[in-house]
Amino acid sequence: MKPTAFSPSRRQFLATAGAASLSLLSSSNAATFKTVIKKAKIIGKPEEKALRDLKDAGFDGVEVSFLFDDETEAKKARELVEGIGLKVHSVLRGWAEFNSDDPGQVAASYAVTEKALRTANWLGAETILLVPCRVGGPTVKMPEPWEFDIEFDEKTGHVSRVVKGDNTPFARYIALQNKSTDGSKEQVTKLIPLAEKLNVIIGLENVWNNLWVRPDLYKNFVASFNHPFVQAYYDVGNHVKYLVPVHDWIHTLGGLIKKIHIKDYALAPDNKSGKFVHPRDGSIDWPKMRQALDDVGYNGWITVEDNGLPLPEFTDRLNKIIAGV
Repeated sequence: MKPTAFSPSRRQFLATAGAASLSLLSSSNAATFKTVIKKAKIIGKPEEKALRDLKDAGFDGVEVSFLFDDETEAKKARELVEGIGLKVHSVLRGWAEFNSDDPGQVAASYAVTEKALRTANWLGAETILLVPCRVGGPTVKMPEPWEFDIEFDEKTGHVSRVVKGDNTPFARYIALQNKSTDGSKEQVTKLIPLAEKLNVIIGLENVWNNLWVRPDLYKNFVASFNHPFVQAYYDVGNHVKYLVPVHDWIHTLGGLIKKIHIKDYALAPDNKSGKFVHPRDGSIDWPKMRQALDDVGYNGWITVEDNGLPLPEFTDRLNKIIAGV
């Protein structure tokens, strides 16, 4: 094994600082919760130095974005991760093209998703993160985030309107939304037997793909599979621009939430623009978010999807989020 990148004094400093932070959070300022949350960060292929840095900084696990072709290599990576005292809790599959007009692209997306499920199984992960598809482009007129007022059929998940009033300008977008729902349902349903066999949950994430942009519609889509191996992978930062509070999303999704991504988004004063920022620097009400997770009984992982801060700083911010302060 290679020696750690931290000297004993550096590691001791981090451990002492982390203990002090947790001690402060245990004061009367922190809320009391029934649920237990663990901290993780996204990485690529597991490598010893990065893993040791995360462990020394106080993380509990990782989400891996690297997909393995070889079972033996993957299991060696699992041994490395777990030997350091971490866990691979999820594999980030990312974008698919299950709504493509090209059957070859659909098949290719399906094959990559199968690979992600196998990678997760080899690494001992509980889930994969899957974004089934996206719509957009210059030829597709869509409402502004603050204009959405959606009506949909609960049985089919098909959208009938996306704004109040005249929806004619958005007819193509509505048609693509419904096509995407149907195509995603078909392909994800086909993946369920493999997910069951491998004991890996498919976590459907709703990102800036212009689909399922309201909590009730997102819930309807995930719940339509009616299967324990298809659940929601909810990213708190991705939904801020739609002007629905994060805690409302969590209360609506409830027990469908399997995993949580953490980042923040700062809305401009007019609520019509914004930018991604580090956790606790934006518009999310983190104490209400944490209380909502407790309300719905969420025990599990929060994974920071962010870079640009020292790892101990991310740990400190996540500890505060977990403590509800």
